[in-house]
Amino acid sequence: MAIEAAPAFLDAQYLLNTFGLIGILVIIFAETGLLVGFFLPGDSLLFTAGLVSAGGIAGVTLAPLWVLLILLPLAAIAGNLVGYWIGHRAGPAVFKREESRFFKAEYVEQAHAFFERHGARTIVLARFVPIVRTFATVMAGASRMDVRVYALYSVIGGIAWAAGITALGHWLGQVDVVREHIELFALGVVVLSLVPVAFELLRARRRNTAA
Repeated sequence: MAIEAAPAFLDAQYLLNTFGLIGILVIIFAETGLLVGFFLPGDSLLFTAGLVSAGGIAGVTLAPLWVLLILLPLAAIAGNLVGYWIGHRAGPAVFKREESRFFKAEYVEQAHAFFERHGARTIVLARFVPIVRTFATVMAGASRMDVRVYALYSVIGGIAWAAGITALGHWLGQVDVVREHIELFALGVVVLSLVPVAFELLRARRRNTAA
């Protein structure tokens, strides 16, 4: 049973059931490379895909683990490269769009602060921070980061994030307590993934207040 409180487009189990492996690859690609995909549930989707590959969700099939461990990182890496290209072609102007229900200026500020603090390592670290992982890729292109350095960090980050979280879901999917409380663990992954976001926003606001 899916997490009923979540909107359909944020519910990992719903997305898996509806769109299958191709849909997951498109979503991971969009979240890591297209500005319109920053609100998608990448972390919980990868984790749930791992659970499914372990047989942790009754009646749901996807693909063998080895297939996921190859294709999901490739989708994440491809998304990063496209995000870099978008930022490189559009430049800083890409971040000056009007605010809307989903796009907020603070998202850009958060990514910029993260980027300034960690430099090139941001491309790896940001993989594990929702919202930041989307904007940091475009920001790297806009700031003209060396493409070879960027590509290297993108490969490292893509494998660590996509393969790591999927493998974690697969491993935990074989644990009885996880099988019995899938909704709770999936929700926990979402909550944990949002902690860095809240932390970065708090730091950014404190800096702005101090300035």
